[in-house]
Amino acid sequence: MRRLIHANATEAWLILVIFALGLFLSLTTDQFFTLVNFTDLLNTSAVNLIFAMGLVVVLIAGAIDISFAVAASVVQYVAALALMALGGGNWVLGFLIAGTCGILLGAVNAALIHHFRIISIVVTIATFNVFFGLLMFFTRGVSIYNLPDWWSDRIILWEYETASGAWAEITLPVLVMVFAVIATWLLISHSSTGRQLYAYGDNPEAARRIGISPGAVQYIAFGWLGLMLGIAGLMQVNYAQEVVPNALFGRELDVLAAVVLGGARLGGGRGTVLGCVLGVLLIAITENGLNLLGVSPYAFKMVVGGIILAAITLSNLSLESLAGRRP
Repeated sequence: MRRLIHANATEAWLILVIFALGLFLSLTTDQFFTLVNFTDLLNTSAVNLIFAMGLVVVLIAGAIDISFAVAASVVQYVAALALMALGGGNWVLGFLIAGTCGILLGAVNAALIHHFRIISIVVTIATFNVFFGLLMFFTRGVSIYNLPDWWSDRIILWEYETASGAWAEITLPVLVMVFAVIATWLLISHSSTGRQLYAYGDNPEAARRIGISPGAVQYIAFGWLGLMLGIAGLMQVNYAQEVVPNALFGRELDVLAAVVLGGARLGGGRGTVLGCVLGVLLIAITENGLNLLGVSPYAFKMVVGGIILAAITLSNLSLESLAGRRP
């Protein structure tokens, strides 16, 4: 019950902040409150939202992963090479290869954490460097531009020409993101597996005593993140129309900030899909607003750092302590 109350409070605050920020940007810029800008926000945020749907499951289970963006870059390269070797393939084969590779990379993290009893942040710092080092060593930093048409062609699901002549578009990554959000919501909110993830993240020892397997929790959580990072990598290539080894490098901090801001606790046992969506949108709107206001992109990194610090601090405080009461 307390988790639900805290989640609702966090989501309510995020909605208010997003509304206030949107109102401010609407009054200070003439481009923010437009259909074109709104659809651009959705298109550019889709990959981060898919990442967030995987990361929130890991955080709920009481772990953390900072290697997922680099792992997605590995998946992109492996998928591109495999598809070219198979003669081009199609979307079904692309999702199958990317999802399988992502799950395998997630399983590597889960295996190291569970079988060697290493804390998740240490493992994922190590795999972050291993994945990225291997990727740059074997690719030599060379990008892949010769991709199958089905993968590189931009798929527009909806478009509308505004009065100014600009086009508002919804592309394929947005649709895939919607399915990822729904699937994650069903997993953590409407399944016994989701309840076990919450229970283990909130109190691992108590969860063990009632028969919840720590290994199963780790493999499910990191496997789900692996699936999401594989799909996100596939969508990033579709959006950018190329495979660049370091294109997703650094994306992990933006996503982590958004998920923690959305109410997920680094200690585990807390997090919602709606909170993640709102957190990602707030980060995206902030970056978009700074760009429209002509603020240096370096300022955005400072904002993200401040958001991470504030979100982690607040996530360690209970509602009672925020109200001035003893927890």
